[in-house]
Amino acid sequence: MSTFIQGLPFTLTGAQERSLQEILFDMRSGHRMNRLLQGDVGSGKTAVAAIAMYAAVTAGKQAALMVPTEILAGQHYEAFKEMFADDPVNVSVLTGSTKAAERRDIIEQLENKEVDMIIGTHALIQPDVPIPKLGLVVTDEQHRFGVKQRRALKEKGDPDVLFMTATPIPRTLAITAYGDMDVSRIDELPTGRKAVETYWVNMSLFERVVNFIKREIQNKRQVYFVCPLIEESEQLDVQNAIDLHSQLQAILSGDHVGLLHGRLHNDEKREVMEQFTSQNLDVLVATTVIEVGVNVPNATCMVIYDADRFGLAQLHQLVVASVEVTTSRIAFCSPTRHQRPGKSVCAL
Repeated sequence: MSTFIQGLPFTLTGAQERSLQEILFDMRSGHRMNRLLQGDVGSGKTAVAAIAMYAAVTAGKQAALMVPTEILAGQHYEAFKEMFADDPVNVSVLTGSTKAAERRDIIEQLENKEVDMIIGTHALIQPDVPIPKLGLVVTDEQHRFGVKQRRALKEKGDPDVLFMTATPIPRTLAITAYGDMDVSRIDELPTGRKAVETYWVNMSLFERVVNFIKREIQNKRQVYFVCPLIEESEQLDVQNAIDLHSQLQAILSGDHVGLLHGRLHNDEKREVMEQFTSQNLDVLVATTVIEVGVNVPNATCMVIYDADRFGLAQLHQLVVASVEVTTSRIAFCSPTRHQRPGKSVCAL
């Protein structure tokens, strides 16, 4: 394990090393691990989980990583392929949009123990997906799954269990308080990670926000715009993504503006994210579909419309996930009638 860790293209922080040792100690013990890995977005939880999964594979077991969205599954899959490129580790990904023939092949490889690590969405918990030598289950964004869903994957074997989240739900906190789940905390950010600057901006200052966005684009940076709705609603007077996309196309003429929301087909979502990741889009207008799975270091700014419509955990996920290493400025834009930010924005 030490040789593999030393060969990584990055150095683990002290908090990552401490958490990893706690996890590996549990995995070596005679008792099944039930541990929560808690750390802010970008603190390096996935790297720790990947090393733990590698430890399970070297022990002759299979490891599974379950995530809430296909975008996130695809990003983890690409990251794991790169991380284990020089090692004899077979990594596969299984989601709801996986083609039938490919799905059959993956299931057969799992059954024959030819897949060492499987990354997927809720597709992993389907009854016809076998993982005969399941030794470790990792659930990313643990708060996005129900109790039965998490249990369904665990019951495919007798594995060690690791949950990961930046925003633990009350039930999880209660379980840890009563000692039914151990906790590892990554309370240190990687070197070079800068603080995120957040601002609440009234809509009367929207022109200033747009001018700032234009400067960011001129500097070859990318920007997110997040809305609470996909399309206009008769019940709610809030900004929607489809209208904002049209408005920004007119305001930012000459720049490339993309649109991403939950009603798009999975292939369309994947195509839009790939365009944004490859910097073929300057601006991405989206709903909270990007709350998890955001990994675009070149995106340095996020504008959130009607921020009071989002919960504190959602805002935290959106804000912190919008930046990897460079300083990001996030503007919260509320309708003119809101002269003061709401409780969730103030708490953030």
